[in-house]
Amino acid sequence: MVEIKRPKPTDLLTIGEVVRRTGVSASALHFYERKGLIHTQRTPGGTRLYPRHMERRIAIIQVAKRLGIPLSEVADQFESLPRDRMPSLRDWNRLNEHWRAKLTARQRELERLQSEMSQCIGCGCVSLSVCLVMNPGDVLGQDGQGARRLPPFVEEAG
Repeated sequence: MVEIKRPKPTDLLTIGEVVRRTGVSASALHFYERKGLIHTQRTPGGTRLYPRHMERRIAIIQVAKRLGIPLSEVADQFESLPRDRMPSLRDWNRLNEHWRAKLTARQRELERLQSEMSQCIGCGCVSLSVCLVMNPGDVLGQDGQGARRLPPFVEEAG
């Protein structure tokens, strides 16, 4: 009977293996390491070796980037995670709750902005008198008629 070795979170991977498994470039991995987002071990010859559980951090970084979460915030949140072992489900849930609240607030703000822009785009006024985004209270209307934010059109002599 052949024994199959199951991977462990503490197994060490070369940078090429991490690049292949995550789809993240080696230069990005070096950048994340410099920023303290991920950690490596070094061989006596200086070769970087990544604990397998760093792949989870890399995945979280990629998701955070897609959601518009700044890397500085990711780094702040990763400070509470253990460096020497795979984070527990409780650790990941804490991060999830933190970002869920922020993303929910951002979603509400985007929905409010979308509603305001729909009103503005649909109004058809030249001075944007009802636009809550660009001209609250029609302050631009006090400067005269027409599109106040556009530079004047100057016809070129031909």
